Amino acid sequence: MFKTITIGIDGSDASINALRAACDMAQRFGAQLHLVHTPQPQTVAFALGAVPGYDMATTMPSQAEVEDAAQKVLARGLEIAKEMGQPVAETYSQRGDPIAQIIKVAEACGADLIVTGRRGLGNLGALILGSTSLGIANRARCAVLSVP
Repeated sequence: MFKTITIGIDGSDASINALRAACDMAQRFGAQLHLVHTPQPQTVAFALGAVPGYDMATTMPSQAEVEDAAQKVLARGLEIAKEMGQPVAETYSQRGDPIAQIIKVAEACGADLIVTGRRGLGNLGALILGSTSLGIANRARCAVLSVP
C-alpha cells in the first residue's frame, strides 16, 4: 500500500510517536523512510530540551546552535528507527517553512504518505491540531497521517 513514507520530526513527543507509527507501517508494507527536520530558531530551545543531554535554553539560539539541534533531532530519529529495525533511506534538514519543506521532500522522493505529529513544537496558538500538520493535510498531494 505505502512504498515511501516521509516523516516530519521536530523532537516533540508527538513527532517521535509519528516516527514510531511510520516505522510500524514501513515494516508492514516494506516502505522506505525519509526523515525531515526543518529547524526553527523559535523552537530550538524546546528541541534542545527534548534531546537528552541538553538543558532548556532561555535565549534565542545562534545559527550554530540551530544546526547542532537539527543534527541532534535527526540523530535521535535515526536511533529510534534503528531500534525499531527500520532503515532510513535519507534525512533532510533545511531551514524554511516546515510545511513547504516537508511537502517538497515528499514530492521529491515520491512519497505516498506523510506522517507528522499532531501537535509539535510550532505555533503555540494551534492547540487542537498543529498548524504544520494542518497545513500539510491541506496542501499534500498524497495521504497524510497525523499522530497524537
